[in-house]
This record gives sequence, structure tokens and C-alpha cells, in this order.
Amino acid sequence: MKSLWIALTTLLLGACAPQTALLGNPQSPYPPPNKPQVGDILHLRTGHLVTAGEMATAATDSRIIYVAETHDNPASHRVQLDLLKTLQQRYPGRTAVAMEMFTPAQQDALDAWVAHTLDEKSFLKAWYSSWKMDFAYYRDILEYCRAAGIPIIGINAEKSMVQAVGRKDFAALTDEEQARLPATLDFNDPYHQALTAAIFGGHMQGKPLDGFQRVQTLWDETMAENIVHFLASSQGNDVHLLVLAGGNHVRYGFGIPRRVFRQLPLSYTLIGNEELEVSEAKKREAYMDVTLPNFPMPAYDYLVFTRYEELEKMDEVKLGIMLAEKEGKVIASDILPNGAAARAGVQAGDVLRSLDGEELTESFDLIYALQQKKIGDKGQLEVERDGETLLLDLTYAPAPTVEGGTHQP
Repeated sequence: MKSLWIALTTLLLGACAPQTALLGNPQSPYPPPNKPQVGDILHLRTGHLVTAGEMATAATDSRIIYVAETHDNPASHRVQLDLLKTLQQRYPGRTAVAMEMFTPAQQDALDAWVAHTLDEKSFLKAWYSSWKMDFAYYRDILEYCRAAGIPIIGINAEKSMVQAVGRKDFAALTDEEQARLPATLDFNDPYHQALTAAIFGGHMQGKPLDGFQRVQTLWDETMAENIVHFLASSQGNDVHLLVLAGGNHVRYGFGIPRRVFRQLPLSYTLIGNEELEVSEAKKREAYMDVTLPNFPMPAYDYLVFTRYEELEKMDEVKLGIMLAEKEGKVIASDILPNGAAARAGVQAGDVLRSLDGEELTESFDLIYALQQKKIGDKGQLEVERDGETLLLDLTYAPAPTVEGGTHQP
């Protein structure tokens, strides 16, 4: 009996011994059965292909669904919208969206947008004050939230803090800046450090790596803390949250998700997308030459295969004016020859007072007003020149191209 016990103990100890060779690929333990095609959805941990409905049903069981996006790919945003609609159908009144594109300082504007007490023009001003991507990429998501009354939560770090952390080590920040940092800053995650170093390599010449890594950590910790604050609040109690953020904040889980779980261990699902079809022009414009480390985990729970799409845009009205702002006045600083403004008689130095009766007090007023116009429509621009008010008749047209680009708007 004693010899049998010794033999069993030896066998069990041997079974626990460390393996010298890695079996399979930790990032894709079960390779897909066939080469992925656009529209396929792969469950990375099992290698099974699923439908969009099956993914949505399983993913929305979780309290938090992180959807890593390609900011300028409409296909990526359709995945987000479909998941949001499933959440809303399953949990009406218990669904919210957290967005990297907004900060907590914009929460009043977000609440007013959802409550229908803020018009689109005012909302767009808030949008472009923090996020430079075309609003059209996100319009369907934000309008769905407004129509369905789904809360939108701003989670990103304020620009002033990003700038401060990029310049100075955390310990060198002022007392006021220190007070605005997240309560916890895990700056030593080896996977996060390796990811940011890979992204940094070759693309941030002239900037220190440690500053870039501090900013990445600030972003992820701030967004995680704001997510936790919401879910732990009375408003977020029992809410299922869809988190929309760039891929590098979600991929592999050690950006935002792990930091949220550290503070609030709730169930979560990671969803990402991979573009299988990308035009050569888009590769040159948007792709970075980055080789990621071989991390010991799948990048996501589900991977949606898409194509890199262009944003569909109608021909835009442009006047062919370079603008300047001074003392609450919008000034035409330069005029593009053969543009709509030049044909109407606008001159450099004119103060632009109104367009079709809409007062112009900042450049955005003119930009937004032109977005409501159609090519071929007629309009009237009121300008002030040498103390005299002039009404100039316009025919709205696209901006003529010139060597080196076009003048805006």
C-alpha cells in the first residue's frame, strides 16, 4: 500500500511539472476551420464560427461588452450599433453606452442630447471639442441613443491632463494635477508596456517612450475608473454597459477591461474586428507598420471580419474661404478663385455677419450652416466691409480643387 501511495504521489507531482514545450497557439488555440471571409465571426477560444445573432445573444449576457473599434471604418460601427440594439431589446431601461470620444466634463451635454433638450448644432460643437473624427461615423449610434433614451457616458481623460502627463512624470505633476489622477495607476503591466512600446516604435520620433506610455496608462486607468464609478452608482446599478473604444484600449483585455475588473469584478466580453480587405490608399493613409508581441492570450472573445469601408458622403457645399476669428467676428482671410464666395463678390478682410439670416459669431456657425445646404441652392451672405453692410447672393457649390488642396469651408 505504501509503495502504491508513493507511486501515485510521484505520478501526480509529475503531472503538475512545468511543460517545456508550448502546445498550440495561445492567441488562437483552435484555428478556424476555413480561411475567414468578410462577414465571418470567430469565437477565438473555441475556433467556432457563429452568426451575428448568436454572438449578440451570448455577449449581452455579460454586464459589460467592450467593442474595440477601428475609428474610421463604418463596418466597425455597424457591429457596435447591432450590439447596442440587442442590449436595448433585452434590457430596456437598463442599457447604457460608455464612449472614449467624450469626457466627464461633457456629461451635461450628453444628458441633454439624450433628453432632446440640446440641438444637433450644439451637440456637434461638443463633439468636435474632444474628438476630431467625422461625426458621421457615429451619427447612427448617437441618434439611436437619443431616440431610445439610452444614457451616454463620457469616460476619457481631459486634454489638459493628457498634455501634462505626456510632459512630466507622475511624481512631477502639480498638486492640482495629482488630485485629478485616477486613484490607481498600474504602470507596470508587462503586456501593456510591451503593446505601447510596439505601437511607439518607429512612429513617435522625437518623443520619449516613457511619456507615451504614461499617457496610454492614464487613458486606460481614467476610462476604467469612470466606468466603475458609473456602474457603482445608483444610475448604473444593474445596467448592462456597452463600451466603445479604440482597439488598443480593449485588445487582449489588459487596457481598460482588466483595470475595471480589478475594481469591480463583473462579467465582460471582448469583441473586435479585423479588416480582411483594405484598399492600397487606405493602407498608405491609416496603417502603421507595427509588429505586436506574441501575447499569451486571445485578443478577443469574438473577432468580426470586415472590409475597410469608405464613409459615404454627399457632395459638400463649400464657399472657398479661409476663415479667421477675431474679437467675436468671423473674417474672410483669403478667398479661393472661382469658388462660390469669389463669384458672389466676397473679398479678403470681409467680416461675415450672417448666412441666410443665421448669425455667424464663430467659424463653426458657418461650417454647420453649410452642412445644411445643397449644391445648386441659392443663398445670401451678409458681410461688413469698410463699415458698410452688403448682402451678397450665393449659389452653393462644391469647392474647386487647386494644386495642394482646397480652401475651407
